Amino acid sequence: MAVPIMQAVRVGAYVVKQHVTGRKRYPLVLMLEPLFRCNLACAGCGKIDYPAQILNQRMSVQECLDADTEAGAPVIAVAGGEPLLHKEMPEIVRGLIARKKYVYLCTNALLLEKKMDDYEPSPFFSWDVHLDGDQDMHDASVCQDGVYERAVAAIKKAKARGFRLSINCTVFDGTDPKRLAAFFDEVMAMGVDGIMTAPGYAYERAPDQAHFLNRQKTKQLFRDVFRLGKGKKWRFTQSPLFLNFLAGNEQYHCTPWGKPLRNVFGWQRPCYLLGEGYAKTFNELMEDTKWDDYGTGNYEKCADCMVHSGYESTAVMDAVRRPWHIAKVALFGPETEKPMAPEISLANQRPAEYVFTQHVDARMAELAAAKKPAKPPRVTVVDAAPAVEAADAAD
Repeated sequence: MAVPIMQAVRVGAYVVKQHVTGRKRYPLVLMLEPLFRCNLACAGCGKIDYPAQILNQRMSVQECLDADTEAGAPVIAVAGGEPLLHKEMPEIVRGLIARKKYVYLCTNALLLEKKMDDYEPSPFFSWDVHLDGDQDMHDASVCQDGVYERAVAAIKKAKARGFRLSINCTVFDGTDPKRLAAFFDEVMAMGVDGIMTAPGYAYERAPDQAHFLNRQKTKQLFRDVFRLGKGKKWRFTQSPLFLNFLAGNEQYHCTPWGKPLRNVFGWQRPCYLLGEGYAKTFNELMEDTKWDDYGTGNYEKCADCMVHSGYESTAVMDAVRRPWHIAKVALFGPETEKPMAPEISLANQRPAEYVFTQHVDARMAELAAAKKPAKPPRVTVVDAAPAVEAADAAD
C-alpha cells in the first residue's frame, strides 16, 4: 500500500468529520511553497519566472507553522522552487512533524544526498522526488543532462537509510504509453513507496508552451498506460478515483480549496497552479474567493487542467459519498475499455485574465518600501545667542 494504513485512517477520519459537521469547503492538503528559487530551469515550469528580489524571498519557520495553524489540513506538501535550498527547511519539517502532520517534501533530488543527514526517517515524513520518466525523458524535461542519474542515486540512498519516498511524475504531450509503463515498472523495482502522476499544467509563464496535453489526450494516454499496467503491482499515492478520472471515467469538477497554497506572496487565489490574487489570511482566502469563477467550464485557463492539486480532493470527497465505488476501482483498477464520461462544456467559460505582472510589480514595490530608510526626525535649531547675551548682562 503506497499510503500507510495509519495515515489513510487519520485522513479518512478527518474527511468524514468535515462531512458530518456539514463543512462545505475544507483543505485536505496544505501546499506550502516557502520559496520560488530553484536550481533547475525546467521548460514546463511556470514557478520561477520572477525577478531576483522575489526569488530571494523566503517564508520564515514561524510563517510556515502559522500557515499550518490557519489551514489545519492533515497533510502538508512542501514545494517550491527547490525546498532544499531553504536553510531553515529541516527546522520547518521538524516543527510540522511535531504536530503530527504528514509531510511530503518535494525535491528534484540534486541536493538530496548532501542534505539527507539533516532529516530523520519518520512515519510522518516522506521525500517526494521529481522524476518525469526514464533517463532521456526526465533529463529532457528538466533541460539538464545527468539529473536522472543523480536523482536515482539519491533515491537508493534514502531508501537504504529507511526513509519513505515516492516519485512525482508529470507527463506531457508526445509521451509514449509503453515507455511510461516501463518507467513505472522501473521505479517500483527501485523500491519507491509510491507514484504520484498527473498531466503538466499549461503555466502561462512556462518557456515551452507546445507540449502540454489537452484533456482528451490526457485521458487516452492514461487509459493506454493503465491498460498496460493491468495485473502489475504499481503503487500510487493518489486516490483510485483520481486515477479513474485521469482515464476519463469521472466527470469531476475542480476543488481548488482542497489544496490551498501559502507562499511568499500570501494565500494564493484560487489554487496552486493559478496566481490571480492573494489573501492575507486563510479565512479570507476561503470566504472571499469567487470560487465559481474558476474550474473547467468556468475559466479559459482551467480548460485542460486535470492536475491532482485541483481534482485529488474531489476524488477523496467522492470516495466518502460512494465507498462502494472506490472499492470497485481499487480492486479492479481504472476502466480502460468502456466509453468515457461526458466532457464538461467550455461554451460558457470566461476569457483568461493576465495579471502576473501586476502582482509582481506590487510585490516589488513592497520590497522597495521595506528597504527604504526611515526619514530622520526633524530637528529645530534654536539660536542661543540672545539668551547667552542676556545672561552675561545679568552677571
